[in-house]
Amino acid sequence: MTIKKGEAWGSAAPLPADGVVVGSDAEAGEVLEDARRHSRPLPVLGLVGGDLCRTLGGTGDRDRLRSGDAMTFPVDLGEVLADGRIHLFVAHVVAGSRLRFAALNAQWLGGWNAGPRGHPNDGRLDVYEAQLSWLEWRQVRRRLPQGAHLPHPHIEERRVPAVQVAFPAPLPVHVDGRALGDVHNLSVRVAPDALRVVV
Repeated sequence: MTIKKGEAWGSAAPLPADGVVVGSDAEAGEVLEDARRHSRPLPVLGLVGGDLCRTLGGTGDRDRLRSGDAMTFPVDLGEVLADGRIHLFVAHVVAGSRLRFAALNAQWLGGWNAGPRGHPNDGRLDVYEAQLSWLEWRQVRRRLPQGAHLPHPHIEERRVPAVQVAFPAPLPVHVDGRALGDVHNLSVRVAPDALRVVV
């Protein structure tokens, strides 16, 4: 069940024996896509790197994952249909530059606190669309590490379970850091509580 305001979230539980340790969001997406492609259940992921790991307060300590200090969290799983192909993601989908389009399931996007109000288990994506001049982008970029870039008059912010967007010209798209190439149309949605992760 997705998180509700004021409720405890996660539980003290180590990575199960059949869990898979991943060092990045991209690796997590590849492991999950491989499981789906072969009609296997999605594995529990042990996170030792990536933006979702950072969002959850992960330390990157592999030994912790199988210890009594490990925390297990239910999280949402993102799905994106990009020009007819489906991809899974744990952290984010980004199209273009200067926050042209971003759909976040994690608070962090590299060194940027891009989704300061987001939560990876609220059943929603934090979606940002912007049309920023170079000067505006420089100002926004300086504030992104602290999450102080919002509100901004030229950044549209939405928190939604799904979104569709069509670009006038194809834009380069990255899914959890994996380059998909140039894309015209994106359909992005979140599957609540679809995954368990351990940090």
